[in-house]
Amino acid sequence: MSSLTYDLTLAGLSVGSAAALTGIGLVVTYRSTGVLNFAHGAIAMVCAYVLRQCVVEWGWPLWAGATVTLLVLAPGIGMLLERFVFRPLSVLGGDPAQTLVASIGVFVLLVGGAALLWGQGARDDAPELVSADPWGQLAVALVLAAAVGAVIRWTRFGRELRAVVDDRQLAVLGGIDADRVAAAGWAFGSFTAGLTGVLLAPYVRLDPYGLPLLVMEVVAVAVVARMRSLPVAVLTALAIGVAQSQLTRLHPSGWGAPLLQAVGTNLFVVALLIAALVMPSVGTRDALPRTAGARVPTPPGAWIVAIVLFLLPLGFAGSDLHTSVQVPALGVVLLSLVVVTGRGGQISLGQAAYAGLGALFTALLAAGRFPGLPRLPELAALALAVVLVAPLGLLTGWPAISRRGLALALATFAVGVGVSRFVFAQPYAIAGLSLGRPAGFEGDRAYYVLELALLAAALLTTWLLRRGRTGRALAAMRDHEAGASAAGVQVPSLKLLAFVSGAALAALGGGMLGMGLRAFDPAAYDPVRGLLWFAAVVVLGADSTLGALAAAALLVGLDAGARGGVAAALIGVLAVLVGRFPGGPYEALRSATTRLRPGRGARLTEQGARVRRLLRPAGPEPAPSPTLTGLTASTAHRTPRAPEAAADAQPPPARDDETPTPAPVLTTHDLQARYDGFTALQDITLTVPPAHITAVVGPNGAGKSTLFHCLTGTHRPAQGQVRLGTRDITHLAAHARTRLGIARTFQQLAVFPSLTVAENVRVGAEQGRLQDPSAVERSLRLLGLDGPVRSLPAVGLPTGTLRRVELARVLAGAPRVLLLDEPAAGLDSAEVTALARILKALAADGMALLVVEHDLDLVADLADTVHVMTAGRIVASGPPGRVLDVLDTAGTREAPA
Repeated sequence: MSSLTYDLTLAGLSVGSAAALTGIGLVVTYRSTGVLNFAHGAIAMVCAYVLRQCVVEWGWPLWAGATVTLLVLAPGIGMLLERFVFRPLSVLGGDPAQTLVASIGVFVLLVGGAALLWGQGARDDAPELVSADPWGQLAVALVLAAAVGAVIRWTRFGRELRAVVDDRQLAVLGGIDADRVAAAGWAFGSFTAGLTGVLLAPYVRLDPYGLPLLVMEVVAVAVVARMRSLPVAVLTALAIGVAQSQLTRLHPSGWGAPLLQAVGTNLFVVALLIAALVMPSVGTRDALPRTAGARVPTPPGAWIVAIVLFLLPLGFAGSDLHTSVQVPALGVVLLSLVVVTGRGGQISLGQAAYAGLGALFTALLAAGRFPGLPRLPELAALALAVVLVAPLGLLTGWPAISRRGLALALATFAVGVGVSRFVFAQPYAIAGLSLGRPAGFEGDRAYYVLELALLAAALLTTWLLRRGRTGRALAAMRDHEAGASAAGVQVPSLKLLAFVSGAALAALGGGMLGMGLRAFDPAAYDPVRGLLWFAAVVVLGADSTLGALAAAALLVGLDAGARGGVAAALIGVLAVLVGRFPGGPYEALRSATTRLRPGRGARLTEQGARVRRLLRPAGPEPAPSPTLTGLTASTAHRTPRAPEAAADAQPPPARDDETPTPAPVLTTHDLQARYDGFTALQDITLTVPPAHITAVVGPNGAGKSTLFHCLTGTHRPAQGQVRLGTRDITHLAAHARTRLGIARTFQQLAVFPSLTVAENVRVGAEQGRLQDPSAVERSLRLLGLDGPVRSLPAVGLPTGTLRRVELARVLAGAPRVLLLDEPAAGLDSAEVTALARILKALAADGMALLVVEHDLDLVADLADTVHVMTAGRIVASGPPGRVLDVLDTAGTREAPA
């Protein structure tokens, strides 16, 4: 081995060892808590600063500073985070979306706090804990990995850790202290973060932004290890470190040389991009559902106040006006997050990349340096830059089709880091680049007026994306993606629309920001700033345009009027508290005010109310709340009995140019389905004829839900066919099957909490097989939802009412085949009886129904044909009397329940 190769290998081992430490910490934290610690790099940076403070500023011996930093401070930070940030989130419900935001909030808080304490300048005098000899760092990484592996495999704590990872609730029931396991995981993860920081600090720039991002870039090693395998994480880190070091020997020439050199020096970023984009299964157990909640109402007069405040800078002058110019531009950038995250419910940590590309393309077009295009006036350059950047939203939109939750967060973060490293940080893209303002708008006041006009256009765009059919479809996708797809919403197309629209708005805001500053500043669009923007929008109301404007004013105002880092620290505090106040600060303040407001009057106890009823003279009875079908005495005048209900439940009347057609037969032929090698369905042949109720019963794990997934398009069978009439629909998407007339309900309710009852039903009518304006009212009336309840948000309604909402939404889409997965779950006996009457009426009208149900008495009363499933096979079929009698004789009638 040549001397150069040996030296480069040693240098690569040094870098790889530090990356291996990061991977070990991330994997251990994730395995013990289920949290991908986005704050890992920030903890590393804080520990590096504290060690420097102790040794350089205060003159402590190195061993004393290292002891305090690594054995006290770093584990202490981890335990504090677990106790006061992440444990309350787990107790309050463990919503992974809030956990991710809180993790990013900790990152932002530590970065902002470090900027406040130590300033934003770079330091190059960090003490060296381990000599530059890479063997020392490599030994530390290998010994640490071996020790952790031994603890996990051969100790009681390791067994407890594995139990908590497999099933936390079951582990707690088994007597394991899951909180202790989580605290130990956080302490160790923070220790490795601190060790990484103090090892890297002497050889890289020590500043509040650079070191955290550098550490987070090597999250690729943990992703490649699927957040589980320590040996894979260590070997990947060492291999990438050595490869990156060896690539420095190459000196490419030609037009692609700068890009190739950038790839060679940023191999960890390349690995992060590849790992995040080709490994969509990472973190699937922690998919990020949106916390169900109604829309937070806008405070009275808030828009008037906002308009006045945004017009106020027109009276400013000098530096105040120059600073204010940044607010509308940043507001447009943050509105892009409202579209993607607030409206579409998608995690996007890379919006800063699109904002930077908007500014860069505007500058290149205005300077005549964009390949193939002439020099353009600034305003035309801005418009064209938006058009060019918008399609690039597919960089994050396309992965979002098959990803959600942690996998999507990693993919968008990787895209943001990649654009920053391979475009914004490269001289070939930005050298000698300046950016002016449009003609006639050179002055700050005139340019501010132009910004207000563009901000108004962006607000109009976000408003249009909230209203009408598209707005309801976006809200449905955000609230319950599977339910939206089952309702007929084209979820993949809608995700692409959200990301492309968000990229266009971010590019517009980024171009405005660049022209306001009269320069293209790559630091204004780095990934750390993107995390800050994301956290700010989420904590101030992701679905609120006013929240985005307030966040823009807050971020610009605080950083301009105080020492840098104040805004980041404040946003970090709010993000850390997001689990306690998921509706944002305004909703928290409104709730606190309501609780503190004195009662408006005395209230009778239950006994007092009973006495008042006895003493009150007889009078007309108040109308009771509607039941499942509205077939109570109070609603009989407006809700037909079962035979008449069938007329209401039928598909919308055919138009003059249509001939009504009977429901087609839904069939399966030799259907097989597998999950990770496990066969869930085996040779299922089933027929669901029209005007017929077919039931499937069987014990838990028999494959009933998998059968539903194959029939509705949410799982692709490994073998066999699904046919609707003569058409093979085996490979059709769920929304395409819905539009052919196959509709379903879910065992776990699939309603859209942020929409009202009527809006829920309207989604089904707009996205279903036929679009009939009268279908909404007909479905609401049939299910007894046409009273005051129609205007209430779905969140917080009782289970029986939500079952009606889901069924009304399904019927509004005019299905020809209806699949019901345990429709009686959570209903009382009266509601079950009413449900049976409606289902019989629908079948009498010609609809084909397939019901999976554990209530065998309901099955006996309802079904025409019953199939019994066990271990993925149909083992018995026939009329309910004969099949259920066989189950009775075998003593297994109660087994399916």
